[in-house]
Amino acid sequence: MVLEAIKKRQSVRSYQVKEIPEELLQQILEAGRLAPSAKNTQSWKFIVVKDKDLRKKLVPACKNQEFVGEAPVVIAGCATNIDYVMTNGEHAYSIDLAIALDHMSLQAASLDLGTCWIGAFYQDQVKKILGVPEDVRIVNLLTLGYPKELGPKTRRKPLSEIVCYDKYTS
Repeated sequence: MVLEAIKKRQSVRSYQVKEIPEELLQQILEAGRLAPSAKNTQSWKFIVVKDKDLRKKLVPACKNQEFVGEAPVVIAGCATNIDYVMTNGEHAYSIDLAIALDHMSLQAASLDLGTCWIGAFYQDQVKKILGVPEDVRIVNLLTLGYPKELGPKTRRKPLSEIVCYDKYTS
């Protein structure tokens, strides 16, 4: 069932003008809430942007990606603790938020809703529009809605190109 949602998910950049029922939105947010995080810190906040005027203001802050303003919902994934560094040397916040937003994206796909990860945005502009404090970092935006049209599925490399056993091989 999870693999079906993974195979179904694709980036959607064209949305129907159709409101998302609150029950479905809550299921998607719950999927993010249940995501694992480093040391179970759950150092995140999710801003659900439904207001049409706010969504339109996000468009120039997202490098003029018009579909950001057309999606009925935009979710901003915000890291509330950007200082924690894991033993491997990586900051936890970007990984934690990626997991949570991916959970949301897969739950949306399972409900026949589309999403698109938005990493192309100006942090300072989006923070100002959404009233995000200086010490909080917006990691990603996720558009959400009923797909109007789907683009072609992107190619994925075969497992034989990306999986090594026991040791790294070229």
